[in-house]
Amino acid sequence: MTLPAPVDAGPAARAALVPGQMLGVLGGGQLGRMFVHAAQVHGYRVAVLEPDAASPAGAAADLHLCAPYGDAAALATLGQRCGAVTTEFENVSAEVLARLAQALPVAPTAAAVQVCQHRALEKRCFADAGVPCAPHAFIDTSAAAAAPGLAALLPGLLKTATLGYDGKGQRAVATPAALQAAWAELGGVPCVLEQRLPLRLEFSVIVARGRDGQLVHLPPQQNLHRDGILAVTQVPAPDVDAATAAHAVALATRLAGSLQYVGVLCVEFFVLDDGSLVANEMAPRPHNSGHYSIDACDVSQFDLQVRTLAGLPLVAPRLHSAAVMLNLLGDLWFAGGAAAPREPDWPAVLALPGVRLHLYGKAEPRRGRKMGHLTVTAAAAAAAHTVALQAAARLGLPAF
Repeated sequence: MTLPAPVDAGPAARAALVPGQMLGVLGGGQLGRMFVHAAQVHGYRVAVLEPDAASPAGAAADLHLCAPYGDAAALATLGQRCGAVTTEFENVSAEVLARLAQALPVAPTAAAVQVCQHRALEKRCFADAGVPCAPHAFIDTSAAAAAPGLAALLPGLLKTATLGYDGKGQRAVATPAALQAAWAELGGVPCVLEQRLPLRLEFSVIVARGRDGQLVHLPPQQNLHRDGILAVTQVPAPDVDAATAAHAVALATRLAGSLQYVGVLCVEFFVLDDGSLVANEMAPRPHNSGHYSIDACDVSQFDLQVRTLAGLPLVAPRLHSAAVMLNLLGDLWFAGGAAAPREPDWPAVLALPGVRLHLYGKAEPRRGRKMGHLTVTAAAAAAAHTVALQAAARLGLPAF
């Protein structure tokens, strides 16, 4: 198995950045947009490097550098004008982050992002930190795909080692022949085969770690996926007992420490039918499952991203309201099989108590595209769940 060579993480920052300075972010999607909003509330200006002239984050930023992520002039501008830089997604080149880190603090580091870019590196990181994950094998040749020992991992999921997200780059396989066919269908690129395990539920833990090693976390959130895309998040996690939640937080904390991580890190976990816990994957950034924290916590995941990047003190987020988050995909604009997009009935859901609508400023709705999310908050989890079901019904979303 040949893995990418590690990149240099670059120098670390020392002093905290004061409001009025500029922070930089690579990527112009909704995560970047919500980071921009949080940074501006804290008094910082924000520069976004993003090639799409109509990006959600670029529209909200104080400065939009409309250029490819590796553009030398744009990177030089970030280095000159920003006090520190982060990224909103993990598929930005680790080499670009390493280059930036020679001029200014970058969090998370290139090395940490690189681990999350490659499933085999990620699995190795889990093992090194003592974090359990599904039995797996790395496949990078046709001979490896036909190895007889892989039969022990079937049925399983074949996942591309890089660039897979929201269920993309994955194939379910049950037989050796299906495995070889799926590997060819995915283009013969390096892949990881994971044994399919009997799952009871999915949940995630979001931690934030500062440069000084200080670490805080959001409450674990229970997640429901449909077609590989997050559909519903509930907090408090209704089916995760206190011991399991504490164990997952300890594992996520251990991962962050092993990576010498700086920033916001999300670790997704599976609870198996026998009650045991395995890590699925991690993301070196705020996560879709943590969006509820904007409305239900006194410190959101994006506030934590700002604090870790600027070197500010971290405080443990307080969950002041129970919450249910519904992901809003572009399919809603095509309800009833409509050929042309139609705006969903937002007044119908906004008439419900405790509902907050977040749209990401994306001009063109497409099926499967994340267009926004809806957060329902209430004093009690049962009340939030009841209203969220009403909101889902009014939008034509499935019950949960």
